Amino acid sequence: MGCGYIGRRIARLLPAERYRVTGCVRSDESAAALSAAGIDVLQADLDAGLSPASVSEFDELYYLAPPPRSGDADTRMATVLQALNSHRLRRIVYISTSAVYGDCRGAWITEAQALAPTSGRGRRRLDAERQLTAWCEQQGVQWTVLRVPGIYGPGKLPLARLEQGLPVLREADAPYTNRIHGDDLAMICVAAMQSPACNTVFNVSDGHPSNMTDYFFRVADAAGLPRPPTVARAEAEQVLSQGMLSFLADSRRMKNDKLLDQLGVSLMYPDLEAGLDGCFRD
Repeated sequence: MGCGYIGRRIARLLPAERYRVTGCVRSDESAAALSAAGIDVLQADLDAGLSPASVSEFDELYYLAPPPRSGDADTRMATVLQALNSHRLRRIVYISTSAVYGDCRGAWITEAQALAPTSGRGRRRLDAERQLTAWCEQQGVQWTVLRVPGIYGPGKLPLARLEQGLPVLREADAPYTNRIHGDDLAMICVAAMQSPACNTVFNVSDGHPSNMTDYFFRVADAAGLPRPPTVARAEAEQVLSQGMLSFLADSRRMKNDKLLDQLGVSLMYPDLEAGLDGCFRD
C-alpha cells in the first residue's frame, strides 16, 4: 500500500518466481510507472474507500502509505484494515516514523523510549501504529512496525533546495537527526517480513546521527554545489518553511542494535559517507 520510492525497491527484491507483487497507488502516473516495472497495479484513493475484493488475496502486506496531512488520526489505515481479509493475511510490515518519540533532547534512544510526539505527523503515525497492532492482535495477524527517520538515496536528495540557495539552521542550533538509505530500508522491510521476529517494533537508522545542517553541507559537497547559507534559530522561524521547522523541533539519536541483532541485516550504506558515494557513483 503506497507503492512509491521504497515500494518499488521492495518489489525488485522479491523474486518473480516466488512472489506476485501488487502495488497500490492513487494517480494514473504512478500506476503507469508500476506497470512499466512489471508490478501489478491496484489503483485506489484511500480517502475514498477500498474494496475488500481488491485486497482479498493478499498474503503479506507492506504498508507504506502516508497518513492524511491534517488531524491526529490516520483514517487511511482504518480504511485498509476494514477491507483486509484477516483469514488469509500472514503479516503486515508498517513503515512508521521516528517522530512518534517526540523531542528527546539529543539523547540516545531505543525502542523502549516513551512515545510523546510533538508534531501532527508524529501523532498521526502513532495513531496508525495503535490501530494496526490492535487490529492484528484481534485478528491473529502478525505485525512489525519500523520507526523510520529521514530517507535518502538516488533521486531523493535535496538538490533542488541546494540549487536555489535556500538557508538552513546554523549548525550550533541544529538538533540531532537520523537517516537511512532507501536501498537499506527496502532490504530491512523484506527482512522484517521474513524474520521469525514479529509483533515488535524496530528503530531503523544507520546508527550514525548528525544534524540536518551537516547533512545539507555534505550533500552539497558531494554534488559539487555551494553550501547553503545559515541562519540563527530566531531568524529561522521567519524564513524556513513549517515543514522544515517541524523536523528541527525534535532532537534524538536512534540506536539500531535491535535491528541489526534480531533481523540479522548488514547495511549496504552504514553511514552517510558511504550512502552519498553510492548516490553519485551510480
